[in-house]
Amino acid sequence: MEAAVAVERPASGVRERLAAFVDGISVGLGHVRRRENALLYVRGLVEHGGRKSLQPTLFRLGEDAACYESVQQFLADSPWDPQLLVRACAERVAPEIGVLAWVVDDTGIKKDGKHSPGVKRQWSGTLGKIDNCQITVSVHAVGQRGTLPLGFALSLPEEWCEDLPRRRKAKIPDEVVFQTKPQLAASLVEQASRWEAPKAPVLADQAYGDDTGFRSRLHEGGREYVVAVSPNVGVFGPETRFTIPERTGKRGRPPTVPRPDRRPESVRALAERLPAEAFKTLPCRTTAAGEELEGRFAFVRVVAAHAVEDDHLPPRFEWLIIEWPKGEEAPSDYWLSNLGEDEPPERLARLARLRWVIELDYRQLKGELGLDHYEGRSYLGFHHHTALVTCAHAFLTLERLDPKARRPA
Repeated sequence: MEAAVAVERPASGVRERLAAFVDGISVGLGHVRRRENALLYVRGLVEHGGRKSLQPTLFRLGEDAACYESVQQFLADSPWDPQLLVRACAERVAPEIGVLAWVVDDTGIKKDGKHSPGVKRQWSGTLGKIDNCQITVSVHAVGQRGTLPLGFALSLPEEWCEDLPRRRKAKIPDEVVFQTKPQLAASLVEQASRWEAPKAPVLADQAYGDDTGFRSRLHEGGREYVVAVSPNVGVFGPETRFTIPERTGKRGRPPTVPRPDRRPESVRALAERLPAEAFKTLPCRTTAAGEELEGRFAFVRVVAAHAVEDDHLPPRFEWLIIEWPKGEEAPSDYWLSNLGEDEPPERLARLARLRWVIELDYRQLKGELGLDHYEGRSYLGFHHHTALVTCAHAFLTLERLDPKARRPA
């Protein structure tokens, strides 16, 4: 799962391959000038170090003011659909990387001022504090031979969605409404699921896993998942019996949804009453250096309480995955998964622990390819930028995978 590496001063062969790649995935953009601008922008992301904002990038490429105006319009205002590029990259590159999972996450992008779409003082796990920033949600394919972004969605706070003058200034389309991060993530998963790209279980952290609606939406859409949850998430243990209550009166419809015969408990409480022999030591992660790591896990079939008690849905059994390191006073992590009852424990453990790879992806996307360098104030421009960053990332992944591709000295 190595990250691709940006190419400094590429040899002519690399540049020719880059041009061929961008030409192939940008066919859907139609107009030849759009395709030329796409190649120019991706070249700037791939070929040079330093800040990847538009003006210095084009300066390093030796372009003039007229070119800057053209690319600026292409980026901020041209009405092309960024999904076209992301989908083309997914369908071209995802089959090459041996996809193991789709990982949902979000990242904070520090900003000055108040005019960039979605910016506000808010908590960012990336920054580790409350700061003035944008938050973008993303989905990534993680494979044995690399990674690939499958889509980005800028998170718009409610105050942004309700401020019409601000929306107009940032060119936010009228159809864009407030959505939570789990809702944005589910939409990205559903969008990518319609493409001709390998499907895999969806992984996510507690911010998404604790959201019952997110898990239900994935399950109802036929998507498998392994998502982290908080220790206080309520479940019904494997001893619970679900039966349809008897009708108590002559009026109204008879009950049809099975009800539990006991109160729910937290996943931590369930873990603490498991016998020691329920926990097994299993390989769960291979580091970037090839080292095999192990963990101590237990696997229990449970029913999430919120969907039964609050949403009045029929019980749905899932795996509760518990990691409890030997010698620790309490479990370190919990996950819920809708993978099948006969799923091998080792695969469940590996999927639970696979999400760490996303940090490597963000490191390259932000550190080398300029994901967080967009300085425009256009909502569409931000998504155009992330689509073009995806193209650059996809090309570098293919370069690394091709043994015949000569890397510049």
